[in-house]
Amino acid sequence: MQIAILLFDRFTALDAVGPYDVLSHLPGAHVTFVAEQPGPVGNEVGSLRLYADAALADVPSPDVIVVPGGPGQNAHMHDGPVQRWLRAADRNSTWTASVCTGSLLLAAAGLLTGRRATTHWLCRDDLAPLGAVPVSERVVADGKYITAAGVSAGLDMAFTLAGRIGGDITAQAIQLAHEYQPQPPYQAGNPATAPHAVVQAVLARRKTIVN
Repeated sequence: MQIAILLFDRFTALDAVGPYDVLSHLPGAHVTFVAEQPGPVGNEVGSLRLYADAALADVPSPDVIVVPGGPGQNAHMHDGPVQRWLRAADRNSTWTASVCTGSLLLAAAGLLTGRRATTHWLCRDDLAPLGAVPVSERVVADGKYITAAGVSAGLDMAFTLAGRIGGDITAQAIQLAHEYQPQPPYQAGNPATAPHAVVQAVLARRKTIVN
């Protein structure tokens, strides 16, 4: 089973690494980082690089596609190598998934038209103009498409996908091995529960988060 995780300049690291660390433990899984060209690809901060083992053309028909988000997503919203690869690879994929603003890339490629989907809360209103049906949920499944809300939701998406692929016992075994039982010190992970001042601070620096 070939799992392709897309990389592009200024991707969000956890969007890619979180699902990688879950899905790579599925029996028979072969996970490949893909980009327009093989080589190191920098994250949004610029201090971390993941190595793309293959070019998009080298992985034309993966079984599973995972698309992270990040500020660099904006550069690929129009027709180009990434959009063309997504449309072509999706024709034969069993599952196509995204994290954060990665769903905007899927929607821009026409893959989420009429489908329920989610993304980072700051960008949820951007889904509808692209043809998707915005949903305020952490993980949304519609057919073979599984989309996750912002950044950390990629882990929940990955466990959901692991369950669909390998079954509940396998997914739960991976969860237990990862000791994934989040207990954050703050209830600030959602604009509905975060203090007003925190929400305003995030809105004030929105451009550095999602643009």
